[in-house]
Amino acid sequence: MRIEAVEGDITTESVDAIVNAANSQLMGGGGVDGAIHAAAGPTLLHECRRLRAARWHDGLPVGEAVATGAGELEAQWVIHTVGPNRHRGQTDPDLLASCFRRSLEVAEEVGARTIAFPAISAGVYGWDAAEVAAIAVDTVRSHPGHEVDLVRFVLFGAPVAQHFRETLGA
Repeated sequence: MRIEAVEGDITTESVDAIVNAANSQLMGGGGVDGAIHAAAGPTLLHECRRLRAARWHDGLPVGEAVATGAGELEAQWVIHTVGPNRHRGQTDPDLLASCFRRSLEVAEEVGARTIAFPAISAGVYGWDAAEVAAIAVDTVRSHPGHEVDLVRFVLFGAPVAQHFRETLGA
């Protein structure tokens, strides 16, 4: 598996699946979540509502992941995962690692060979970008699956991208 880190806009990535740092209600929001919903168009919100009604009535749990179609995005799938919110006392690194692990597992389930991740829980959820980078890279490197060929961390802002590049040793 090739792993890389770039600064950019995850909504424009030409990969099989992009990961959405979603809120538990799957209804769109701010940051990456809002950008993905805006770029994907109304089909994404419709799929999220249908999925929530069918399976996740109380919301998607922290650390879990689920896939939908990608609407108008170049990607084929959006994998939604809910990161831990440090401001709400969700400080367990295993919860954050679960977001990356479960997203990779879901990517394999839908047949994605290439996947783009944001810096889940960095920013408004209060996690330090360097800590997110360390957990994300370690989780991806230790993933036992062999279906995904490329993991690209697509990061908003040079400082966050630099943390990921340093962690990758690039």
